[in-house]
Amino acid sequence: MTRAASNHSAKAAQEREDKMTTYGNSSSVSVTGLSSPPFWICVLLGIVLILAGLLILGDVVLATVISTLFIGWTAIAAGVFEMIHAFWTKGWGGFLWQILLAILYIAFGIVLVQQPVASAIILTYVLGILLLVSGVIRALLGFSRWSKGGWIMLASGLFGVLAGLVILTGFPRTGLWVLGSLLAVDMISHGLAWLAYAWQLRTKAA
Repeated sequence: MTRAASNHSAKAAQEREDKMTTYGNSSSVSVTGLSSPPFWICVLLGIVLILAGLLILGDVVLATVISTLFIGWTAIAAGVFEMIHAFWTKGWGGFLWQILLAILYIAFGIVLVQQPVASAIILTYVLGILLLVSGVIRALLGFSRWSKGGWIMLASGLFGVLAGLVILTGFPRTGLWVLGSLLAVDMISHGLAWLAYAWQLRTKAA
């Protein structure tokens, strides 16, 4: 009787283990399938993004203004959402701070939308200062961690300092093209990344 019970328990344990193995395999297959888009979609995305980036480079001033308008409308939407959230969760605490933050968001967005050119110049100046400060900090950290691959952070910091100086020394003329140029470079690099991913998929398939 004891031997039969032990055999039954062992069989049940084996069945549970088989089910878990099957479930794990099916889960990994589904996740793998979701994380690997078709080859032609990767290529199409890469080409579209690169063409869009090249198109933006054709008129970076217009792209700068459009980017400023997009930031402005995003700030307005965030402010409206913050205000709705403040009234919706009135008992949550910090109601006045939420309302104040919402007003600041909306006011900032309205200024950007009404004066996109002047706002683009101001945003570019702020960007130049941020790049310069963050570049100096990264360079100092790179020196302090030189033995742990700090040269990578140092190179990044020097690039940030250089970019910040280029923006600030050319101000205010840089305010009309920097944001648009950054958007174009970002889209082109994103497109190249998709093409590289597509090439990797084709190589694995071969």
